[in-house]
Amino acid sequence: MPHILKNKNLEILIDLPFENYCLARFDWTGKIVSLKFQNVRLAGIERTDVANENILGKGFYNEFGIDTALGFEEAAIGGWFHKIGVGVCKKVDSKYNFMKHYEIKPANFQTIAEDNRIVITCKSESVNGYAYSLRKKIELQESSFGIAYFLENTGERDIRTDEYVHNFLALNHEPIGSDYVLNFPFALKPELFVEKVNPESKVIIGDNSIKFNGVPEKEFFFSNLTGGENVDVGWKLSHLSTKIGIRETTSFQSSKVNVWGWRHVISPELFFKIFLKPGKTIEWSRNYSMYRLL
Repeated sequence: MPHILKNKNLEILIDLPFENYCLARFDWTGKIVSLKFQNVRLAGIERTDVANENILGKGFYNEFGIDTALGFEEAAIGGWFHKIGVGVCKKVDSKYNFMKHYEIKPANFQTIAEDNRIVITCKSESVNGYAYSLRKKIELQESSFGIAYFLENTGERDIRTDEYVHNFLALNHEPIGSDYVLNFPFALKPELFVEKVNPESKVIIGDNSIKFNGVPEKEFFFSNLTGGENVDVGWKLSHLSTKIGIRETTSFQSSKVNVWGWRHVISPELFFKIFLKPGKTIEWSRNYSMYRLL
């Protein structure tokens, strides 16, 4: 059964590793499916036009290595490569595609669940010299929750990857539009964005904010929001009519921040870059706080 973290302000629903979504893209350690703040839903879903929700991203799902998976280049066609937090996947062609439904041999998962926290550990086998141990702790606070990560390189080769939370957000399930404001603690540099997908011109880029002049009926996407500069990262999403906000802060700086969305959801993405020598460990964290607007 899913694990629920709950207090007077928050309710967080977390699917365990082998529950519901079990594909190759998103990390299985602590799949945060839904979030309620004072009984108002804040999390959404990747798409609304697919009947089987268990193949879609939801809530606060995270991913390691969206551009290339660990050991993919070294694996032969028909061989295996790692997807951190999932297991090993069978390579079927020469180009990695995060949307592909790869055959999976799951990693070894262990779960310790308590009233106010859950800790899930994922230990991999060794494939082509790569191996790791991942531990994720999701902990409930009064009006916030934290995600703490601990990654150990237990293999013989360097680990080079990144991690981000997709943040499928829909405050009170309201469609994306003029009531939403997304703020960043750094200056936006649209002239340095790598990708700018805004087909209806409904997304308005400000000095450090993103607003909307209507409901986007087509997907939008912006990448490299910092212009490649390594800065303190975070975001704050407000919904003006329901007077609710949610904020993400992190323990790290980043040079990679993207935003994706559609009419039903908006996703600010903060990437954590990982370089880990054999035998070494790394820790990082994210904190989400919810509040009422004044």
